[in-house]
Amino acid sequence: MTTDQRWFHRRGLLARDGWESVVDAGTPGWRHTGLRVTHLTKGEELQLAETGVERIVVPLSGSFTVAHRDDERVTTTRLHGRTSVFSGPTDVLYLSSASTAVLTGEGRIAVASSPTDDVRPTRYIAASETPVELRGAGASSRQVHNFGTPQALDAARLIVCEVITPAANWSSYPPHKHDEHHPGAESRLEEIYYFEAAPVAGSDASADAAFGLFSTYSSPAGDIDINAMVRTGDIALVPYGYHGPAVAAPGYDLYYLNVMAGPDAEREWLISDDPAHAWVRDTWNGQDVDPRLPYDNGKEGRH
Repeated sequence: MTTDQRWFHRRGLLARDGWESVVDAGTPGWRHTGLRVTHLTKGEELQLAETGVERIVVPLSGSFTVAHRDDERVTTTRLHGRTSVFSGPTDVLYLSSASTAVLTGEGRIAVASSPTDDVRPTRYIAASETPVELRGAGASSRQVHNFGTPQALDAARLIVCEVITPAANWSSYPPHKHDEHHPGAESRLEEIYYFEAAPVAGSDASADAAFGLFSTYSSPAGDIDINAMVRTGDIALVPYGYHGPAVAAPGYDLYYLNVMAGPDAEREWLISDDPAHAWVRDTWNGQDVDPRLPYDNGKEGRH
């Protein structure tokens, strides 16, 4: 097993300023995206005091209150959240690059970000508004929550979604890249993967035992090598290169939050499959989507 130490970080190794993990422009080799993750307890508060950064506040588990200042007006938004990342979509809050905010509540929370001076309106997105996509088929079935993609959100640069991969399934597959600018075909996007894993419903396994696997490898844009066992709280940074698969080990479901932005003028999510593996997409034709999907709050026995 190999991990490129510049680009793969175990839980807690990026701790800073009261956050469990921080990725931002202070991270070596990183420019366009950011992520902050932590577990908040009752009575704690965390400041988002910087402007010139657009953000999406994403409850991972629990519920939160965001007091945000926009145009000298302070608004309090309640994020109802969810039991866990495997409980279906959550409501989220997009904060404009002119906003500051204070977070309170109980549970795990993530804040995705991208630096920009372009001010788009702050927007609350209810869980019921989130486009839920069942992507792939068979053992490549996964569930995607597209609350922060160009089709769903008016943002300046930031593209955010989250993916649930049922136990023993593959996602981020075929391996693909977005590190060259080819108009209409491929866009340049840095990407952050934040992972969580959990034993399948009804299992007696320890949550600490849950894991998946993740790979990234080199492309003409740059050399990178990640082949890692990933657990809750781990973070992979993908500045370039082919990435995938992300594999949920049998017995354990896998979640990841994707944060993307890049230098191109257009906010587009355009990918190129590795030509050696692109043919796999054709094998999905005629296969059914995994019947375990979708995972949502209405399903009994979820995590």
